[in-house]
Amino acid sequence: MLGCVIHGQGDLRVEDLPAPFAGPGEALVAVRYGGVCGSDLHYWRHGGVGDFRLREPMVLGHEIVGTLLSYGGGGSGLPAPGTAVAVHPATPCGACPECAAGRRNVCRDTRYLGSAARTPHVQGGFAAQVVVPAGQVRPLPAGLPLRRAALAEPLSVALHAVRRAGDLAGKHVLVTGAGPIGCLVVAAAKAAGAARVTVTDLLPRALEYAVAAGADTAVRADEPSSPDWPAEVDAAVEASGVAAGLDTCLRLVRRGGVVVQLGMLPPGQSLFSGNLVVSREIELRGAFRFDGEFDEALALLAGQPRLDRLISAVVPLGEAESAFALAADRAESCKVLLDFGDDA
Repeated sequence: MLGCVIHGQGDLRVEDLPAPFAGPGEALVAVRYGGVCGSDLHYWRHGGVGDFRLREPMVLGHEIVGTLLSYGGGGSGLPAPGTAVAVHPATPCGACPECAAGRRNVCRDTRYLGSAARTPHVQGGFAAQVVVPAGQVRPLPAGLPLRRAALAEPLSVALHAVRRAGDLAGKHVLVTGAGPIGCLVVAAAKAAGAARVTVTDLLPRALEYAVAAGADTAVRADEPSSPDWPAEVDAAVEASGVAAGLDTCLRLVRRGGVVVQLGMLPPGQSLFSGNLVVSREIELRGAFRFDGEFDEALALLAGQPRLDRLISAVVPLGEAESAFALAADRAESCKVLLDFGDDA
């Protein structure tokens, strides 16, 4: 079978992989679609993401959906073989202080599909078939097509960030960065009852995707004199992963407001307007991955066909490098999916 493997910076290969077999407590899934994530792009372009560096070849991918093929034993109470499923990519340890406190998304010993955070790396899901812990497969809600279901993982990230922002009902929310995650933060904020969502980005096409996701106002980040630029917001989610976006959030959020840093900033130290955090008593919170939000994301996607518009291309696995190049071109694309159809 074929899979998409990163060997180092700029070295992405589609190559033959051994066919996997499910052991006890595991499930075998035939992958149909895999979403190209920003972290996948970082491994491809930079050889790492944040402080996590590649040390060995790794199958990429953690946004995967497909068909459940079999279990390695048991399966009682779990989806039946032949069921369309999404795969939750995280396996928390269940034993660390964070897991015990109900914060499994920041488990200190988690395993996450397609991640170089630990060595040996956790191999990802960009392959024709994958084996995962059986408890990580989720049947799709009625009416949710596989293609849209591929947005479940990034939407889960967005839902967690919105939850970290607190009660947004009736509030004005700023989102800096209109990439796939930023656009899904828009959808999550609206689902949480936000009265108004304003999105900033440098690229007109990205802002169009944000509007498709439900943004009330989309404004270029380099045009602060625009009449659409907000004077003040109640909460802000920084989804661009650049220090300038964080600075914008800190300057526009009201006194005592909340800023959530969701975008992964460049490795090392980043300058930010720390005095504003002090003088305005702003709460600056991080948001990392997700946990139970995955099931919430699937349910939300089932009722949000408009989010299909965020899928800008579906590319065959054999053209993986072209898919990555398109996903990296934010002037043209939002979410790009790899197709692991019958020829994979």
